[in-house]
Amino acid sequence: MRHLSGYRIVWLMVLFDLPVMTPEERRAANGFRNYLLDEGFQMAQFSVYLRCTPSKEAASAYVRRIESAVPSDGKVDILQFTDRQYENIICFREGARCRTTKTSATAPFLTGFVSVSAKKMAQKAFP
Repeated sequence: MRHLSGYRIVWLMVLFDLPVMTPEERRAANGFRNYLLDEGFQMAQFSVYLRCTPSKEAASAYVRRIESAVPSDGKVDILQFTDRQYENIICFREGARCRTTKTSATAPFLTGFVSVSAKKMAQKAFP
């Protein structure tokens, strides 16, 4: 098992705003959401999905695949950031600031969302 550095692990955050006024638009939006889930992304909010990747190269491969699945209408943005940058997240739940740790490797992914740490998630997905 190779060492997983917080500076090497890259998170992808896909944010989208897709039209859903017609049945065809709803089908395209749901298809895109399902595509992200099939690619291993987890929903953080309704139109915000996250995935941990072991490297910048792996993240780039996901970006290329997502690009091929983007619906023709609407807006899709992809943010890339390292695990070290992610550990500085500030969370609020039910109006109160969440307690966070300084070490992302021990902080749960999306505090209160999934109880798997970023490094454990990466180790499991990329042995």
